[in-house]
Amino acid sequence: MASDRLVCRECHRVNEPDNDTCESCNSSSLTEDWAGYVVIAHPEESQIATEMQVTEPGAYALKVR
Repeated sequence: MASDRLVCRECHRVNEPDNDTCESCNSSSLTEDWAGYVVIAHPEESQIATEMQVTEPGAYALKVR
């Protein structure tokens, strides 16, 4: 992922840099200050998705500041 991507502080979803709001939860609390990411394809079968409380497929940041 490019470092110019924005991440939602609420749900940790990685968004396109031209978005003003999160693609997933519509929050406007986006940041460039994040580290690591995971791509979740099947959240219903993923232990990581369960731990992160992710219910939609997509790319998510592991650490958001």
